[in-house]
Amino acid sequence: MEHFIVSARKYRPKNFEDVVGQKAITNTLESAIKNNHLAQALLFTGPRGVGKTSCARILAKKINQQDAANAEEEDFAFNIFELDAASNNSVDDIRSLTDQVRIPPQTGKYKVYIIDEVHMLSQAAFNAFLKTLEEPPAHAIFILATTEKHKIIPTILSRCQIFDFKRIGVLDAKNYLKTICEKENITAEDDALHIIAQKADGAMRDALSIFDRVVSFSGKNLTRDAVTENLNVLDYDTYFGMTDLLLANKIPEVLNAFNVVLAKGFEGHHFINGLASHFRDLLVAKDKATLELLEVGDNAKKKYLTQATKASIPFLMQAIGKANDCDLNYRASKNQRLLVELSLMQIASITFDGEKKKPANYIIPATFFQALSPAKKQVIKPVEKKIETVKISQIVEPPKPAAAKPVLKNRGRSNNQPSKFSLKGFNQQNNKKKVVVEENFDNHPKADFTEKKLQSLWKEYTAQLNKKGERSMASIVGTDIPKLEAGFKISFTVPNKLMQDQFKKGRPKLLNFLREKLNNFGIVISVNLNETVEKKFAYTPQEKFNKLKEKNPLLEKLRQTFELDF
Repeated sequence: MEHFIVSARKYRPKNFEDVVGQKAITNTLESAIKNNHLAQALLFTGPRGVGKTSCARILAKKINQQDAANAEEEDFAFNIFELDAASNNSVDDIRSLTDQVRIPPQTGKYKVYIIDEVHMLSQAAFNAFLKTLEEPPAHAIFILATTEKHKIIPTILSRCQIFDFKRIGVLDAKNYLKTICEKENITAEDDALHIIAQKADGAMRDALSIFDRVVSFSGKNLTRDAVTENLNVLDYDTYFGMTDLLLANKIPEVLNAFNVVLAKGFEGHHFINGLASHFRDLLVAKDKATLELLEVGDNAKKKYLTQATKASIPFLMQAIGKANDCDLNYRASKNQRLLVELSLMQIASITFDGEKKKPANYIIPATFFQALSPAKKQVIKPVEKKIETVKISQIVEPPKPAAAKPVLKNRGRSNNQPSKFSLKGFNQQNNKKKVVVEENFDNHPKADFTEKKLQSLWKEYTAQLNKKGERSMASIVGTDIPKLEAGFKISFTVPNKLMQDQFKKGRPKLLNFLREKLNNFGIVISVNLNETVEKKFAYTPQEKFNKLKEKNPLLEKLRQTFELDF
């Protein structure tokens, strides 16, 4: 079996031209070598896998090749010394290095010392290295590489020429992967390579490692489906489909689509972040001036441009804001799935024009979707007809007065009708205006439950009231044990009229709580009044003494003997 070499080693750059995404730095280094303007201490800093060590090795080789007659045939390996500061970070290691620096090279003009992960050196090791780094021999060049520049002491930074390596762009990484596919005779879809480049997050070494993994999974043919399945990433088609449902205000379908995403093993946090990025890309795609910021493949770019025409800028701005709020509150939320679902419902309600004045967190009511369902139409229509028969003019407008008559001639009223300005007439007018529309729960579930279950939830609701600080209502609810009667009727008794009135005010919230917990919307609560509770009196000290004296007359003799007040 032939020995396999990973792509990160096999395709490590050997020349500055092969380095991906660091054109500014490679051009600077080449120009410095050509013009003999190279500093003796260089610091390469940047994220992992962007070419710091590769550039250091290429630079070390190029320095000596410049003065060699037969550059390609010369072996300068003895002139390059690599030190891993992660494992050689003591003072003794640095002192050993400084002792070697004094010896001139046997071949070539320079000795190059590459110190990788230099931020791992101890404080004492840094101090021991200061003098050598400030005044090195003419034949010595130091190249320091690190991913964490902030951990290096300022006295070291001031002695180095610093080169900041940047993250490799998605398009640069994708094009380099495409070149490798051509060399390895691998056919790959453009979108598949783009997903690999995105997953690498700016590190070329990570991109090559992911590439090897996907090739091992799918062979010589890389498809977008194979890459998304192997890397377990959400395909952009998921976000395109979700956005179409959000724009169409289809809340039930949106919730089902989100459930499918969760069933695949993705977190809600990952999904909502991806959706916010998708909205951002749609916003970018709406203007030709910002189209360059859209780092996607050609096929995906066409889809973005198409969907961007459907989504308005106000919708995208509000959607990004709601997705961002969900992202900020996700970690602190105890019910994270509900938080994401609420955010999706609010986003789906942005473009809904069924309400003239919508609050900031408006959600399309469930009755809207019931009305659209063919199975529900026969149930809803009778309710609509019942409401339409009540005319507003009959409810609000007062009865028209009779024809005006001279006030002095006749002040009386026929048929003993009370004046509308009298208290009796005013009450009659109010009674005409009141119209009570009963809630229709015929189509809602009405599951059976036991009295024991009811009493358990009753205690739970009392505890919630105490926790919220509503102690007055909690004490009223806790005065009696509810009884379950036929037809899901709950009977509850209070001792006085005041508590009965207070209970009626808080009854709707209690009803909603019980209906949801018991999955029964046929529950009704009747509150009964029982004033036969024994009256308790507050006795004065004199009255208490008199009561005790009736039971024991000797107490009076005791009071007189000791001359007590009573």
